[in-house]
Amino acid sequence: MSNSFLSTSIEYLKGVGPKRAELMKKELGIFTFEHLLTHYPFRYIDRSKVHKIKEVNSAEVHIQLKGKITRISEAGEKRSKRLIAYLQDETGVMELIWFKGIKWVKPKLIVGKEYIVFGKPSQFNNSFNLVHPDFEEKTTADKPVANLQPVYSSTEKANALGLNSKGIEKLTKVLSPQLRGQIPETLSNSLIAELKLISRERAYREIHLPSNAEMLKKAIFRLKFEEFFFLQLRLLKQKVIQDQKLKGFVFETVGESFNTFYNTKLPFELTNAQKRVVKEIRNSMGSGKHMNRLLQGDVGSGKTLVGLLSMLIAKDNGYQSLLMAPTEILTIQHYQSISKYLEGTGVTISLLTGSSKTSERKIIHEQLLNGELDILIGTHALLEDIVQFKNLGLAIIDEQHRFGVKQRSKLWRKNTIPPHILVMTATPIPRTLAMTVYGDLDISVIDELPPGRKEITTIHKFDKDRLYVFKFMEKQIAEGRQVYVVYPLIEESEHLDFKDLMDGYESMARRFPLPKYRLSIVHGKMKAKDKEYEMQQFAKGFTHIMVATTVIEVGVNVPNASVMVIESANKFGLSQLHQLRGRVGRGSDKSYCILMTDYKLSQTAKTRISTMVRTNDGFEIAEEDLKLRGPGDILGTQQSGILDLKLGDLIKDNQLVVAARGMASELLKKDPNLELQENYLIRQHLAELIRRKPNWGRIS
Repeated sequence: MSNSFLSTSIEYLKGVGPKRAELMKKELGIFTFEHLLTHYPFRYIDRSKVHKIKEVNSAEVHIQLKGKITRISEAGEKRSKRLIAYLQDETGVMELIWFKGIKWVKPKLIVGKEYIVFGKPSQFNNSFNLVHPDFEEKTTADKPVANLQPVYSSTEKANALGLNSKGIEKLTKVLSPQLRGQIPETLSNSLIAELKLISRERAYREIHLPSNAEMLKKAIFRLKFEEFFFLQLRLLKQKVIQDQKLKGFVFETVGESFNTFYNTKLPFELTNAQKRVVKEIRNSMGSGKHMNRLLQGDVGSGKTLVGLLSMLIAKDNGYQSLLMAPTEILTIQHYQSISKYLEGTGVTISLLTGSSKTSERKIIHEQLLNGELDILIGTHALLEDIVQFKNLGLAIIDEQHRFGVKQRSKLWRKNTIPPHILVMTATPIPRTLAMTVYGDLDISVIDELPPGRKEITTIHKFDKDRLYVFKFMEKQIAEGRQVYVVYPLIEESEHLDFKDLMDGYESMARRFPLPKYRLSIVHGKMKAKDKEYEMQQFAKGFTHIMVATTVIEVGVNVPNASVMVIESANKFGLSQLHQLRGRVGRGSDKSYCILMTDYKLSQTAKTRISTMVRTNDGFEIAEEDLKLRGPGDILGTQQSGILDLKLGDLIKDNQLVVAARGMASELLKKDPNLELQENYLIRQHLAELIRRKPNWGRIS
């Protein structure tokens, strides 16, 4: 949408001027005509219906009333001061209340005059009132107005200069007639016809000044579709470019290492989901294109085994593999389990971490360069320049969100042709979010648990139930099980959290005294080797209870641990609670997760707790988490630029996201480089978007 009219500075719009323009830039991010045009209303007032006061029976919806102000009074002192106006119609009286801006509002209200009032009712002492309603004198309201009046977001400073919702509406009314012939089309005629879309120019006019509800609906659909379509097109185009530019090693053989292991060494039969994913990876690595794949699977779904089978395919084709994990503990765990699987197969494997001795490193470096070493498992230490391979063909990254883009890009430079990349995560990501954020990766999902994995029973207990919880822990320990007790760690209040943890540890030590019970403690302030020692004590079964902060969220695998007690569970996010719960239920015993809270719970906390109690399904939990927190929070701020949607909502509009991706995908199948004349406008607009965001979207 780049043209000189739309890039005109906002101060040149009639009614703005330099002073207001400065404020609009600072407060509202409106620099140009285009910015004003995309400062969309967040709701609309339906002016077509005026309610009677006696009809108001719900605090759910906004209503419009018409009546006379019969009395105005002020009550309370200083901060609790409020202005009350009494609005009367032929059916009754309603209080209009203001707690803020009293000095602005009071002079505008005159006893005996008629007003049109709009707001959301609230209930107090069995009667309804309107707090901070919009209002205007009936004389001005009697002029013909649109049935749907837009409402815009603003700020306190902007309001003070008349740039409240009404002020912004006035400016869009000034701009609207000037749009004729100034809004370039961005979609092809075939797409517009197929989806029965209104023109882009009409959509911009209707979203700000709707003719009626039907046209408003069409305008919103048109503009949302366009947002999602170009977002998906950018991602998929990135993928096309990667496929064209990056040739991958061709792993055409599935040979002896893979087949011997698959037929004689598999610890258990693969689930159908694992078989499907192995096939997807096999096809990808055999295609001649560079594989860039995200593997999602819930805690315990068997991602590591899929990763190992992929590395055996690399070995059968004469290539080396690496597996990189974010913590030393997790790395050692991977190394131990994979080494056990590979016993007697002749496949060589080594471990490289920050703690590896110089003498060990020297041997590893030599074996990597002469090709004796097939698989290297390690932490960030794998990224060091000194770590050079003879022919690295596959790089597997576990829990990729814990590695920065710069770190991951170092893996590409370990070979002239970049190795195939398999990114594994135990954080389930809802489909619409995954296809948007990881849209330039292929996605594989392991969506079933291996046989024998028992579902974890989750219960919610209050602080008053602590005796019950202690007795339950005693019973489990008496039966030979182990217990995790986890405390929250919120960085801003590390001192307070550390105190909570130490208090908790001391009360646990009193309740479960030596020599009958042995306790471990792990927290972020400990040295790495002390942490490692404590975790190993627990893993080997020497200690009964592990008191910890969330450092064990991605950590040691203890099949014998059957109880997870999470203190102040309301302080954790939903995905984090699910990750913590996944630390238990790894053996054959029945496992339990106990969520401890006090009685003061916000509505969001209640939803989180009840979701955890209701389901063990990671993807259902991820969907709920997305609804509660929104995509930006789930991905972390580093990803926020990807989701700068002005109108669309990945949660509410998920069907439209899927449809837009489908259409973008179809388009690129027919015309990968957008060279056809009918796609000229799409190509132009996409180029403009990429020009504005040059560093966008290189995810893995």
